[in-house]
Amino acid sequence: MDKKKDVIVSVVMGSDSDLPIMNEATKILEEFGIPHELYLTSAHRTPERTTLFAKHAPNRGVKIIIVGAGAAAHLAGVIASQTQLPVIGVPIDATALQGLDALLSTVQMPGGIPVATMAIGKAGAKNAALYAVRILALEDKKISAKLSAYIKKMAQDVEKKQETLTTS
Repeated sequence: MDKKKDVIVSVVMGSDSDLPIMNEATKILEEFGIPHELYLTSAHRTPERTTLFAKHAPNRGVKIIIVGAGAAAHLAGVIASQTQLPVIGVPIDATALQGLDALLSTVQMPGGIPVATMAIGKAGAKNAALYAVRILALEDKKISAKLSAYIKKMAQDVEKKQETLTTS
């Protein structure tokens, strides 16, 4: 597995069809200037690839893994079982159950295999990246300052929307 320069967050998907959802995570990581990668692997179709990824991620400098998967959605748990890195799961709507199956598969980990689980879909992917940013901000003052500015801007955006409502 090639080492990408300075990657600290890995955004992993179980299928390339997950990319439109997981791009929400990469947008946030790009906004904060956090070096990241996209990685495709499947807990069921490529278990050896998944194991190699999970075991070698820390040696490549990865600090946090964000995992999106739909249907049975075992990918985040399989990765979490094979690494000490924080794993953040993003359930994806890929079946007739509208992502509920993926949510339950991601959140219902056995004791000892923690996966921080976000909401289903795009909001979950965005929040997964922001959760990663918050973790990284604990030890990086530049990221912390960018996070403070981001939070402040969200509040200002609400105020602007309120002004629009009251002047209409």
